[in-house]
Amino acid sequence: MDKKKILIVSAVFYPSISPRSMRATELAKELVRQGHEVHVYLPETDHDYSEFLKEHPIQIKSLGKLRYREIELRGNKISLLIRRSLRRILGLLFEYPGIELMFKVARQLKKERDFDLLISIAVPFTNHWGVARARSRKNPIATSWVADCGDPYMGDTTDSFRKPFYFKSIEKWFCRKADHITIPIEGARSAYYKEFHHKISVIPQGFRLDKVELPPYKKEESYPRFAYAGGFIPGKRDPRPLLEFLSASQQEFRFVVYTSMADLLLPFKEVLGEKLDIREYIPREELLKVLSGMDFLINIDNNTSTQLPSKLIDYAITGRPVFNITSSTDISVLNEFFRGNYEGRMELAPPDDYDIRTICKNFLSLQTK
Repeated sequence: MDKKKILIVSAVFYPSISPRSMRATELAKELVRQGHEVHVYLPETDHDYSEFLKEHPIQIKSLGKLRYREIELRGNKISLLIRRSLRRILGLLFEYPGIELMFKVARQLKKERDFDLLISIAVPFTNHWGVARARSRKNPIATSWVADCGDPYMGDTTDSFRKPFYFKSIEKWFCRKADHITIPIEGARSAYYKEFHHKISVIPQGFRLDKVELPPYKKEESYPRFAYAGGFIPGKRDPRPLLEFLSASQQEFRFVVYTSMADLLLPFKEVLGEKLDIREYIPREELLKVLSGMDFLINIDNNTSTQLPSKLIDYAITGRPVFNITSSTDISVLNEFFRGNYEGRMELAPPDDYDIRTICKNFLSLQTK
């Protein structure tokens, strides 16, 4: 095998639990497993990586300590409203606090050279901007730069507000400088400017499937047990229509929700009581075992063809039926799932499509193109 020297730039990494953290972590682990030399740049963290690095000899490097902080949502109603508005305005107009990463990435990468492959991971897109700022003809840093985009930026349709017009030139700037742009699904291609479509390759999220050992499904209770794992977007990926239906139902059930956005669910918790079980995120390996024991799973669709929730990969691995909720879904069909009739289940891609060995092979192939 031709050993490659690979540099990955990410804002998040193990043990953080998020789609972008998993992207960076799984790529780095598998590339090292295949015998490549892998360097990962991250913001400074207090996590002790000594045990992790014994199994995965990755060279972790620091981008420095992040000083810009997200504005905390706390205080009385007036204070909370002011803080929420200020956080929204600063994020929308200036990409605060993520903009700090652009400068830190650029500063550190100007010191690097002679890599075969550079992979920068968004979100935030300021990672890509930092690479574009650092990369030059004199020092391209790597033979090939791949800008990996989990979600679109200017073409994002899930946010309530569109990005300001002046970010268009910044997106085109980094797209011109990148050798390749990777997206998770073909439908996302239309969310990028046509002049860069020739640079786009579809490479979905990847995991090590041969290490996944899930217990066989067994009906645990007389009542249906189902689950959802992930975040919400009010008005887009919105759980409220489902929860309103469940609140009016006389059916006995247990709905388990893993999320960091529990506040949106609390009014329904008062009505549903033990029927609604709200939990914090847990490591992915543990989550898969829990989900594989559910009667079925819930997906709340983004209602756009350009973005697909990454949780569907984990759902596919569990093999459990999935009830997909779109803006036009008749939620009363959920009663059929309660009765064990899963004919209306969501069609998912086979798990083998997400084998990390194939995913890494696809990334490495871009180095020679």
